[in-house]
Amino acid sequence: MQTALAMPVIASSPAQVPAATADQIADYFLAFANATGSLLTNMKLQKLVFYTQAWHIAVFNESIFEEDFQAWIHGPVLPSLYERYKSFQWHPILRDDLEEVSLRLLESQLSPSVREILADVIEEYFHKDAYTLEMSTQQEAPWLIARRQLPLDEPCTNVIDKKTIHNYYSQFVKSDGQEFQSS
Repeated sequence: MQTALAMPVIASSPAQVPAATADQIADYFLAFANATGSLLTNMKLQKLVFYTQAWHIAVFNESIFEEDFQAWIHGPVLPSLYERYKSFQWHPILRDDLEEVSLRLLESQLSPSVREILADVIEEYFHKDAYTLEMSTQQEAPWLIARRQLPLDEPCTNVIDKKTIHNYYSQFVKSDGQEFQSS
């Protein structure tokens, strides 16, 4: 089984800022993509949001948002986020309302802990294509455990348990909480 990537992070305690939503995290990535001239598909967006939630749970022992990912064929998926962007199919998501100004506004609404994780996810995962991210998540324990040995092409809506996410990704956080370990 392949293990998670290394990601540097300076772990501070989560600030008392209202919890973010999955849509806010997705909008942040879409605004970042637009600001940098990049393109995001629904599949890649799903994986970026998943890794943001997973690493936040691992480092801070706290979810960013309550909604659960499901172990779909192509990796972890938030059904509500999928529904929001399914009309784009495999094409890039186009949101002209999200650009550099939106990025700064969204960032200001997020807690320092979420901003730290977003920066790390961008550094470690954003440059990867959707297929590579899909393959990574499919080799990691949270997705595999939720699938319960179903064939890869078998549809599944099993929830990826947050405790499983924590147990898996937290093993890559150094004991001093200062950075993720390479595996």
